[in-house]
Amino acid sequence: MALPVAFFAVFFAYPVAAIVARGLHADGSWRFGRIADVLGESGIRHVLWFTTWQALASTALTLAIALPGAYVFARFDFPGRSVLRAVVTVPFVLPTVVVGTAFLALLGRGGLLDDLWGVRLDTTVWAILLAHVFFNYAVVVRTVGGLWGQLDPRQEEAARMLGASRLTAWRTVTLPALGPAVAAAALMVFLFTFTSFGIVQILGGPTFATLEVEIYRQTSEIFDLPAAAVLTLVQFAAVGAILAVHAWTVRRRETALRLVDASLTARRPRGAGQWALLAGVLTTVALLLVLPLAVLVQRSLDAPGFAYYKALTREDGGTFLVPPLDAVGISLRYALAATLVALVIGGLAAAALARRDAGRLVRGFDALLMLPLGVSAVTVGFGFLIALDEPPLDLRSSWLLVPLAQALVGVPFVVRTMLPVLRAVDDRLRQAAAVLGAGPWRVWREVDLPLVRRALLVAAGFAFAVSLGEFGATVFIARPDNPTLPVAVARLLGRAGELNYGQAMALSTILMVVCALALLVLERLRIDRSGEF
Repeated sequence: MALPVAFFAVFFAYPVAAIVARGLHADGSWRFGRIADVLGESGIRHVLWFTTWQALASTALTLAIALPGAYVFARFDFPGRSVLRAVVTVPFVLPTVVVGTAFLALLGRGGLLDDLWGVRLDTTVWAILLAHVFFNYAVVVRTVGGLWGQLDPRQEEAARMLGASRLTAWRTVTLPALGPAVAAAALMVFLFTFTSFGIVQILGGPTFATLEVEIYRQTSEIFDLPAAAVLTLVQFAAVGAILAVHAWTVRRRETALRLVDASLTARRPRGAGQWALLAGVLTTVALLLVLPLAVLVQRSLDAPGFAYYKALTREDGGTFLVPPLDAVGISLRYALAATLVALVIGGLAAAALARRDAGRLVRGFDALLMLPLGVSAVTVGFGFLIALDEPPLDLRSSWLLVPLAQALVGVPFVVRTMLPVLRAVDDRLRQAAAVLGAGPWRVWREVDLPLVRRALLVAAGFAFAVSLGEFGATVFIARPDNPTLPVAVARLLGRAGELNYGQAMALSTILMVVCALALLVLERLRIDRSGEF
């Protein structure tokens, strides 16, 4: 446990504390009065209001659209179900830059709706809300659908036999059982949308900004570190509260229900109503999830002869010091290094948390591991530049800086994937191996590793996908001669001209394909078909 704690202390807590201290401490004194000044500004209050309002609206809209899909995947067995499940999950592992670019191609100036009907939503809140639903649809389907598929349907059938209507039986039997899962999914969607950066940065324009976007503006454009520090503290407090409530709902879900094998509850749709529901969910997936990605690909092929893709091989001497296509190889190398770090740190943390004699302090570290998913990645990235600039941690010129920042996001996925499997290993197997003379390392190699090998591969895949798409921190620390794919896409979108826009679409398509291939491999390796991810 010492290594994971040291890793998070040095590469997460220290940079965040350093940037906050730099903003609130000057001339030998703390300027806590700056907190009231910043929060009293009308522009900041508008940002706080929009951040909260859009997160609530995005969560409600995601639940309304995704809950029917959760039911279909939980209760229906139909051809292509596993492939469709992978398709539904692709948006979640896509970088937010790609999601924003896809909706820009669909709803923005010169987008599909603009060409057909003159409708532009790129500077309205509706584009942001729909992009958030696109991104978080899988969270609800996997979290709620995973539990729904394990609920014993005979309980609801018994209520029907006692005279309850279908709606009454669902409301009184199934809904209370699903409550913890729905609450957990809603909290995760709220967390992801509350801290949204790439989507709002691309689609929001100058009118709309979340806390994360405003922290970026205050840090990189206005250079007001005190304001950025205050906003970081506000976001940190909000995220801490969300994660505390989420941990409580997860504990309720784990202990309150008696579950059955999910494979026994799925059956072919029966009756016109169920077939209509299946058709509706398929239509929703096609329009909401597949269409934006298809338009993204189409826009990248607008120019004849793959001109946008060919342009990626040329240096322009301005935005990039290398051809934009080099960002593909650079990103892959960074992501592989970040995956290795995440597996080591996350694997050790999961092994410590899975011990039945783990103390309360160790169990409390489990919640802290989720903080990098909610704390401002912009703050972490800028904190790397501020804090890691002196020996023995002078890493500003090192290529390791980017993988370390990406690994912070990958570790929670590794822990969440491996922890349930490690907890399921019968401890008597370890004890028997120890009695026969095996040391701790050999026990792990001979007992644990064969049982968790596939979980380890799944964790590696998720860590690789999220590392490949990390944007908030790497936008600060990626050097011009070593841009990552998300950073390259954002820089191309920030430049005027049809060629730059087309190259951004082409790079986004490449990034989407790489993430989709990684996810399809994961879907074949996944062990537990009933879990979240």
